[in-house]
Amino acid sequence: MRSHPTRILLLRRSHAAWLSALALSAAIFYVVARPAAVAAGTTQRQLPIYSVECSQPLCSISFDAAWGNEDTQQLIDILARYNVKTTFFVVGDWVDKYPESVKALHDAGHEVQNHSNHHDHYNALTADEIIADVTACNEKIAKVTGVTPTLIRCPYGEYDDHVIAAIRSMGMEPVQWDVDSLDWKDYDAATITKRVTGKAAQGSIVLFHNAALHTPEALPEVLECLIQKGLTVVPISQLIYWENYTIDHTGRQFPAEAGK
Repeated sequence: MRSHPTRILLLRRSHAAWLSALALSAAIFYVVARPAAVAAGTTQRQLPIYSVECSQPLCSISFDAAWGNEDTQQLIDILARYNVKTTFFVVGDWVDKYPESVKALHDAGHEVQNHSNHHDHYNALTADEIIADVTACNEKIAKVTGVTPTLIRCPYGEYDDHVIAAIRSMGMEPVQWDVDSLDWKDYDAATITKRVTGKAAQGSIVLFHNAALHTPEALPEVLECLIQKGLTVVPISQLIYWENYTIDHTGRQFPAEAGK
């Protein structure tokens, strides 16, 4: 049986119209979606401060305090012998357990800053939950020291854009590190010292823990080596820039006028 010519023509026209409509839809989708895709690709990632570009030979040492408390007073005594002031990031639960140590740190001239309230994974929390958690820890620290923290180190060192944005919306600065002692792995003092002194430089932020097994043993030699390098250890709030700054892709903070 032969097909009717008119029917064939209609089918061809219908097919052509369908192809045209499909092409038009694709073009509209491209025009609408492309700017969003470009914008997403060019959005700058939110980063905390890992290190600082500074004109003076300064660096910072920090201690995270989340669980144990066996060595806190010993660390305070060692730091006092070298007349060094540092930054302790403490968890709110740790403040609840050891308020006398929090006060001792503050009275010795060290910064007591925020390390979250319960050491939760911030990436899994909403912005409102993060703000509530940070605020709770701030209030606990302020109750003991009389000073509200302005810095925070995220639990586990974890963060993403929404975490950093939530923290900065509070007027606080998130701080990481560029020199990791890895003291929590219970390396011996010599290994800890070598790791820190081999990497610490002007503008560095060093990570220790207050309850690591060999940190008190390593700390004196670390301090002596930093001093021999000509570096002065200061609390992190005295190392970083609080305004007119940029942060590069490595997390290094620059004064804005440096054009970085």
